[in-house]
Amino acid sequence: MENLSMADNAPPLQGGQPPMGPGGPAQPPPQLPPQMFTTAAQLLDLTDKKLMLSLRDGRKLIGILRSWDQFANLALQSTTERIFAPQPDAPADQPRGYFADVPHGLFLVRGENVLLLGEIDLDKDDDPPPGYERGEVAMVKKLAEERKTLDKAREKRRLKKLKSIGFEGENLGDIV
Repeated sequence: MENLSMADNAPPLQGGQPPMGPGGPAQPPPQLPPQMFTTAAQLLDLTDKKLMLSLRDGRKLIGILRSWDQFANLALQSTTERIFAPQPDAPADQPRGYFADVPHGLFLVRGENVLLLGEIDLDKDDDPPPGYERGEVAMVKKLAEERKTLDKAREKRRLKKLKSIGFEGENLGDIV
């Protein structure tokens, strides 16, 4: 078998002995600890664990990570979508409202759509989110849609004001 090195100009091994450096045998190149991976390989530790994902479109998914690929596309098993509907009169620093879980089963998520993911503490898994109580799916969906419509209208007004004073955002043409 051929001896490979990360250095392009590494001298070949002579007699099976490592090359000698100024202070003795040359040290092998340092290895990065597993925590330093910045690729999809970081998902290896999360395989077969229960995760919560926040997607670019605002959805929150909870499921067990079964598989992934080099693009961080994820296969989640026993997936539920958690919908939050905050109360309109609740202060921003102490949100209150309702939540509902919609079961989806097996769910494939394209890696570029994941904003955030994290492992769920199984000891606290059954506890409702602080300030939220479980509601019926239809009611929570309706409240969440109303909130989304209000937020969209507020954003449209804000962008119109910004445009009137000379600012133009990248998505200004889509909303105004």
